[in-house]
Amino acid sequence: MDMGYADHGGGSREAGQVGGSPVHSAHGPARATGHEAHSAAAAPGHAGHAAAGHGVTAMGRDVAAPADHVPAPGRDVTSLTADPRREADVRVTLTARKQRFRPAAGRLVDGYTLNGTSPGPVIHATAGQLVEVRLVNESVPDGITLHWHGVDVPNAADGVAGVTQDAVGVGGSFTYRFVADRAGTFWYHSHQMSHEQVRRGLLGALVVAPAKGTGAVDGVALLHLYDGVRTVNGREGDVRVEASPGARARVRVINTENGQTPVWVGGAPFRLVAVDGTDLNEPGPVRGTAVMVTAGGRADLEVAMPEDGSPVRVHIGGPTGVVLGSRAYDAPAVPRPAATLDLLSYGAPAPIGFDPDAADRRFVYDIGRRPGFLDGRPGLWWTVNGHMFPDVPMYVVAPGDVVRMRIGNHSGETHPMHLHGHHAVVLSRGGVRATGSPWWVDSLEVGNGEWYDIAFVADNPGIWMDHCHNLPHAAEGLVAHLMYEGVTTPFTIGGPPGNRPE
Repeated sequence: MDMGYADHGGGSREAGQVGGSPVHSAHGPARATGHEAHSAAAAPGHAGHAAAGHGVTAMGRDVAAPADHVPAPGRDVTSLTADPRREADVRVTLTARKQRFRPAAGRLVDGYTLNGTSPGPVIHATAGQLVEVRLVNESVPDGITLHWHGVDVPNAADGVAGVTQDAVGVGGSFTYRFVADRAGTFWYHSHQMSHEQVRRGLLGALVVAPAKGTGAVDGVALLHLYDGVRTVNGREGDVRVEASPGARARVRVINTENGQTPVWVGGAPFRLVAVDGTDLNEPGPVRGTAVMVTAGGRADLEVAMPEDGSPVRVHIGGPTGVVLGSRAYDAPAVPRPAATLDLLSYGAPAPIGFDPDAADRRFVYDIGRRPGFLDGRPGLWWTVNGHMFPDVPMYVVAPGDVVRMRIGNHSGETHPMHLHGHHAVVLSRGGVRATGSPWWVDSLEVGNGEWYDIAFVADNPGIWMDHCHNLPHAAEGLVAHLMYEGVTTPFTIGGPPGNRPE
């Protein structure tokens, strides 16, 4: 499908503002680029079918990495790490097991655990701290990795089997190191056979607090299905959070399901203060309206508790959810509102730090479907720009590029798209410009017949997946990659380690 995108090259880079306000210069003139990469056809995504599996091949010149990611000579993904000289501020060991377990107040599940529980333990850090997590595979037979969903980690820590590392086999271990430079709500999960391993329990929450704190009562609400049963933090019933009258309470909703879920509040107005780990600018009070949380996405809701001590219920996908208030009270369920909050117009405009209209690269990510063969199996498979995995060309960038992408979907189904290693700002939906707070995402719901314009700065070298987070769709081939010029990987999909990222 021709979406009319072409790379205009050159131009100036400026500090733009979402919401129709003027663009103010911050960077001055930029070099002319001459790039011609308007539909991801600049380089092959996979270099064919080698005996060891599908490889990922880099093309282009060698380029420099940001100072906080320290590349060693060779420029493969394993060199793109956090500063190895820096001591970790937060150290965690997670041991993965295949076992039968019982989520809190729930039924027995045959699946996987981390440190004996699912979800795994909540990892807490403060913005700016270096986090070090040692993953040990005690008994997960197909191997395991950990991906830090929404955290813009250095590429070596991204945890994608066959792209940034080999799957960790039984008896093996792997250490992830990254600076949690952005305060917000994130999560972690396996990226080896993720459509199965995430569903069966290999996941957990990561909360990065601002250095000065939020001043609010703080609670995590991780939504997950175990054998078709919806749970919040592993519980089939309500999660209760103590919140005094007049207090501010923040509920961090993490949607680990394969589809979007509605969230709404009964008993008080709320503000949606953050999406995908990024604060919104001047979020206003919301009443009688639901928030749709994308698969893989996060939404932070803040509630001012009623002065009379009445409890408040945050509904997460249904009647169950988080009850705020005294443990001596309960909050009745209320019906889901008919209205849905539109993030295209919620909040107030603010500068975004670059000018999307002066893009160095303009790409199209066109999602379709057609009959063909995937891993030798006939079927009706997803396509990217008409190509089926593993023959999807890469999107090629250089550090510092301003990238603009149009994501369109005519596949017949909805797709929650997730870009690793970067946050992108939503510019428009269906040609309607964003007028509210800058809406930064790492997970974006693209409905059938919809198209979005998004933009980001290529500031994190590596090879990064850009895929559907309805994980069975990713396993069915809805996967592409963003590759920085000059970066290579020694890993392959398949091969002796059995790398299967989706």
